[in-house]
Amino acid sequence: MLASLVLVFGLMGALLWLLRRMQNKLQAGAGGQRQLRLLETLSVGPRQKIVLMEVDGQRLVVGVSPQQMQALGQWPANGLPGAPGSEGAAHA
Repeated sequence: MLASLVLVFGLMGALLWLLRRMQNKLQAGAGGQRQLRLLETLSVGPRQKIVLMEVDGQRLVVGVSPQQMQALGQWPANGLPGAPGSEGAAHA
């Protein structure tokens, strides 16, 4: 009986490992190009955080709470908001 339990847990562990490997390969997409990149996160409360992400050449700052997500700012990925030569300050 103990051997059966060990066998079941061993099979479950192997299956979880295999699923994780497959998920990582599928997330990479065709040619390894991703559309969305998570650059940084900052926790500002027990269940709130601020997220910096890049999507299609744009950088976005998003506030995340358990109830909602709110865009806080956006600018081109090649420039910083308010920096000389950028298109201006961030806008929501």
